[in-house]
Amino acid sequence: MDIIQEAPRPGRPCVFIHTNHKQILGALVGAWSIRRQSENNERFDVCLIEHRNHPFLQEREGQTFLRDGVERVWHNEDLQSFTPLRFMPPQLMGYEGRAVVIDPDVFAVADVWALLSRDMEGKAIFCRPRNRRSRSVDGRMATSVMLLDCAKLRHWRVEEQFASMFRGELDYKEWITLRHEPRDSIGLFESGWNDLDRFSRATCMLHTTKRWTQPWKTGLPVDFTPADKFRKFPPLGWLLHARRKLLGDHAMLGHYRPHPDPNQEGYFFGLLAECLAQGLVTPEFVEEQIARRHVREDAFEVVDRVPSTQTILESLPATAA
Repeated sequence: MDIIQEAPRPGRPCVFIHTNHKQILGALVGAWSIRRQSENNERFDVCLIEHRNHPFLQEREGQTFLRDGVERVWHNEDLQSFTPLRFMPPQLMGYEGRAVVIDPDVFAVADVWALLSRDMEGKAIFCRPRNRRSRSVDGRMATSVMLLDCAKLRHWRVEEQFASMFRGELDYKEWITLRHEPRDSIGLFESGWNDLDRFSRATCMLHTTKRWTQPWKTGLPVDFTPADKFRKFPPLGWLLHARRKLLGDHAMLGHYRPHPDPNQEGYFFGLLAECLAQGLVTPEFVEEQIARRHVREDAFEVVDRVPSTQTILESLPATAA
C-alpha cells in the first residue's frame, strides 16, 4: 500500500493534507497517522496539496490583502501560507465524490473512513464551529478539518478567490471561516473530528492548533504572524499592528513553547518514530528540516524517549479536561 498518492484516483474518496515547506514533516506524519489508524485503507487515497506546486500563491509575495478588516502583507515564508489550499480539493477531484481536507498539524486517532463514509444529509460541508462551546452554523467555522461533497462546491475556485483578496473584495478571515457559504449547506460533525489541543479517548482527529506550542517546533523562533485581534480587544489589536508595522511580522514574538500536554508531544514523536521505521521519512530528511529550523533541534532525542503511540493511546483519559 502506498501511504501517499500523487493525485486522487477517479472514483475514490481522498484525504487531502495541505502544507508548505515549513510544515511538510507534520504533513507526512499526519499521512502516516491516517493510514495507521484505518482498517479501510484500500477504499480511499491520501494526497498532499503543496504550496510549492501552486504559483498563484508565490506570485503575490509582498502584496497587500484584506484580513479581518485590516491590510496585511502576503508572505510565502509565513508558517501558514498554505491555508488557501484547503479549498482546493473539489477542483482536484473534478468536482465529484467525497474528500476530507486537514491541516498539516492534524493527526488521526480514529479511522477516517467513518468520516468519509458518513451520511452528509444533503450538506456540502461538514465541519465544526471555531467556538468550542457552540453547536451552531451561524458563526465562524473551523475549516482545518472538513468533509466535502465536491459536486456541491463548484463555486470553489481557489485562484480566483485568492486574487479577490488582493483587490479588497474578499476578506481572508471571512473566506477561511466560511462566512459566505449558505448556512443550510453546512453540517456539523462531532468536535472530536477536529479536537483543538484536546486529547482523550473521544478524540478522532488531534489538531495541535495552538501554533505557539506545536510539539515539533519547541525552542525555535516564532515564524508565524498572529492575528491583530481588532475585533476582540481593539487596544491590543492596535499594539500588535504597530509592532508589525514598525519591527516586522515576527519581531518580539519569542520562541515556540513546550506543549503543556505530554501525551500530545508523545503522540507526534511516537508517530514520527514509526515513520522513520517505515521509511516514510529518512533521518537525513529530518536532519535537513532541523537545519532549516522547521523542526526542533532535539527531535531525535525526543523520538528516543517518548512512549510508543500505542502506550499513549491506551493511557488517554476518557474525556479531555
